[in-house]
Amino acid sequence: MTIYDVHAHCVPLGLLDELRRDRTAFGAEVLDGGSGPRISFAGGPTTRPVRADLMEFESRLVDMDEARVDVQILSSWIDLTGYGLPGDVAVRYARMFNDALANTVAGHSDRFLGLCNVPLQDPAAAATELVRAVVDEGFVGAEIATSVEELPLGDPGLDPFWAAAAELRCPILIHPSYVPAAGGHLDLIENVVGRPAATTTAMAHIVFGGVLERFPELRLVLVHGGGFVPWQVARWDQGIRGAAKQSPPSSQLGNVYHDALLFDPKVVGYLIDWAGADRVLLGTDYPFPSGDLRPVDTLDAVADLTDEQRRAIEGENVARLLAGICR
Repeated sequence: MTIYDVHAHCVPLGLLDELRRDRTAFGAEVLDGGSGPRISFAGGPTTRPVRADLMEFESRLVDMDEARVDVQILSSWIDLTGYGLPGDVAVRYARMFNDALANTVAGHSDRFLGLCNVPLQDPAAAATELVRAVVDEGFVGAEIATSVEELPLGDPGLDPFWAAAAELRCPILIHPSYVPAAGGHLDLIENVVGRPAATTTAMAHIVFGGVLERFPELRLVLVHGGGFVPWQVARWDQGIRGAAKQSPPSSQLGNVYHDALLFDPKVVGYLIDWAGADRVLLGTDYPFPSGDLRPVDTLDAVADLTDEQRRAIEGENVARLLAGICR
């Protein structure tokens, strides 16, 4: 059986070179020097320094072998979504990014799969790029951030993208945006509390915005164990009781998956009990040290895990998701 890591980040090979080659076409410029290259987006933020290990794929394969991971599903480093770029530039940037990621995946097609980047600030263009990437380029879905700048994911203006994703039945991985803090312990709090909270808020917007009722075929993947969703969705049910026309939020989550990136085997066990082993996946947040770079070891330590549950979480759930994609 193939063991999959669904939550692994990279910067595609050749991306920085392409941005250096043409500083105007893609609305982004590489700023070299200091602690490493940064990418400055026109009218938007400048990224953190690009970690070298985001672009080192041979050492990544060694790390995967040591972690007992057969296949990583590669997604963008979240700083590189480019949601602040204007329309036509955003489309060119996303296509260039995805072409570079497709070439990166092709270099080790037995070990890597790809989640594309989409220009979500233009939902119709994002839908078109998702279809191109999945149908023509072999991507298995997309990674999106927890909001599109200030626009929440439940906004009905995003429906063209959700409709395309639902028709393709490809997984959409929702990852917290990077929000710079003031340094020191504030950065730590933003990482360990703010990001799970952002996932929770994004999922609440999706649920209360009626996205899952309009598009029940959507397949969503929530990282970091789903944020606080598993522990608070009963509160959501209670909050709408007698006051809303929609079905209870907990009844809408049948196609929502959670990675097991929770570190504590006891808490992973709680997630499995709540979500069901058929909706839990392995994720590492590779290569970041705040991730769990030995997810199989963590799963090994979960008490009373059956062989059937283990097989589902390590690989069978992902295999079923991939087999369900309509290309």
